[in-house]
Amino acid sequence: MLTGPSTSGRDAAMKPRIDELLQRIQSLQEELEEEYRQRRDEFERRRIELAGEFLRHQRRYRIGWLRFLLRSRLLTVLTAPVIYAGWIPFLLMDLFVTVYQAVCFPVYRIPKVRRADYIVFDREDLPYLNAIEKFNCFYCSYGNGVAAYTREVAARTEQYWCPIKHARRIRGAHDRYPRFFDHGDAEAFRQGLNRLRRKYGDADRPTEGEPDGR
Repeated sequence: MLTGPSTSGRDAAMKPRIDELLQRIQSLQEELEEEYRQRRDEFERRRIELAGEFLRHQRRYRIGWLRFLLRSRLLTVLTAPVIYAGWIPFLLMDLFVTVYQAVCFPVYRIPKVRRADYIVFDREDLPYLNAIEKFNCFYCSYGNGVAAYTREVAARTEQYWCPIKHARRIRGAHDRYPRFFDHGDAEAFRQGLNRLRRKYGDADRPTEGEPDGR
């Protein structure tokens, strides 16, 4: 992609604004995480203080598994084998991604993704869930956890091999994508590739006054 002086100047002028927006987004994400943490802590505190009463209160909302099945639509029940067949690709993907990063990431000097940060099981002990709902929560936790785990491994791989934005806008880009180089910006790509390759985890957020290579 060829750009004239006016286009390059306009792009350079946009970078501080983009940096500001990225910092605001990051700040809001951290604020949201803090709010979630406070609510989780409050929930845990209340659960401990009112353990017996809390348990009895939650069990009031439990629906027995037989009643649960009888209230379900027949077509919903019939699709269960299709849903649960997903165990096979999820297990295979989990195994492949784990082996892949164990073999390749040390060679590329990419920090490994901590699997336990993405695959979390903490909803199966809720007293208001019946056996079927608990199993479904376990399955959803695993499936979405594997997807998030795979996405982060793939994002770090892309950051190492091809940290270039697409020419067109894409939906649902991973968190590392805004730090990638603009499509067609060969100079920034060649000058900043090695530096960007070294930025992973918390380190991929530039410190104040440091260019981020976009």
